[in-house]
Amino acid sequence: MRPLYHPPLDEITVQGILYALSDPVRVRIFTQLARADCAKTCSEFLHVRKKPLAKSTLSQHFKILREAGLIRSERMGVELHNSTRCAELKKRFGPMLDAILRAYELEARSS
Repeated sequence: MRPLYHPPLDEITVQGILYALSDPVRVRIFTQLARADCAKTCSEFLHVRKKPLAKSTLSQHFKILREAGLIRSERMGVELHNSTRCAELKKRFGPMLDAILRAYELEARSS
């Protein structure tokens, strides 16, 4: 099995983060992971929208989040357990992620 790519902290870019968080589904996934007290499997997000997401679509969302450096995925058997890299990212980008997530939250409330 091919190893999962997790970019080193110094290779994570603002552009990559903004691209990864440009999709509302990925923002929901990342927000839920950030609020979780433990790692979550991909299958826990099948119903992140009103209608179920295809597993292949969900896998692609997780890949984009992982390759942008926002999450860390660890293989455990046949599942991937995902958690955020918020603590690491805060060292490099300060409050940027919090500000982005707050802006999405405010936008969602006003819609």
